[in-house]
Amino acid sequence: MKRLSIIIPVLDEAPLMLLRLQALRDLVSDNTEIIVVDGGSEDNSLSIAQTVADQVIRSKPGRAIQMNAGAAVAQGSCLLFLHIDTQLPTNFNNDLSVMKQADWGFFTVVLSGKLWPLRIIESMMNIRSSLTAVATGDQCIFVGKQLFEQCNGYKIIPLMEDVELSKRLREIKKPQIVKNKVVTSSRRWETYGIIKTVILMWRLRWAFFRGVDPHLFAKRYYPKN
Repeated sequence: MKRLSIIIPVLDEAPLMLLRLQALRDLVSDNTEIIVVDGGSEDNSLSIAQTVADQVIRSKPGRAIQMNAGAAVAQGSCLLFLHIDTQLPTNFNNDLSVMKQADWGFFTVVLSGKLWPLRIIESMMNIRSSLTAVATGDQCIFVGKQLFEQCNGYKIIPLMEDVELSKRLREIKKPQIVKNKVVTSSRRWETYGIIKTVILMWRLRWAFFRGVDPHLFAKRYYPKN
C-alpha cells in the first residue's frame, strides 16, 4: 500500500497542538506519517510536536514555504496538507484508497461554529470549490508527490498559495472531491465578524483574480503581521 504523508505548517499554535496532533495520531494508520513544519514559533509548539509527529522540521515562516519544506522530506507518494485547526473525518481511513488513486483533490468542509450563518458560508464554499475545482487550504488539499514536484510545489506567496496551486493542478487533471467532510475552525469569522470576514475574503479573491500581487493585500488577512 502506498504511504501517505500529512504535512502540517504551524506557527505559535501550542494551545491546539497536543490535542489535535494526538487525535490525528489516533486516527491515521501506521502507514501514514505526520510531518510538522514549524515556522519559528516562540511558544512551545516545537517541543509539543516532537512528542507526537514522525518528523518535525523548522523553516522560514509562511505556509507556502513551510508546506514545500515538509513535502521535500516526505516519504509518502501521496501528500496531504493539513491546517492545525482543521480536523479530518473520524472515518478518514475509508477515503485513503480514493485519495491514493487520485492525482489530486480536496475535501468538502464544515465550519466548527454553531451560528446559522456559518452553515450558509460552508455550503457556499463547497459549491464554489466544486464548480471551479479550486480549493482553499481549509479543505485539505492532497496530491501525488510526483505531480507536486512536477508542478514545483506551492508558489512562494504570502496568501492564496492554495488557490494558485489548485488552478495549476486543475489544468492537468480534474480533482477528486471527497464528500466526507473535514471540520475547520470558524474562529476567524467569530473573531472579526461574519459579514466583515466574508466581504474581506471576497475582496481578496477578486484582487487575486485581477492579478494583484498577494504581497500587497496579505496584511489585510494577517492584520497582526
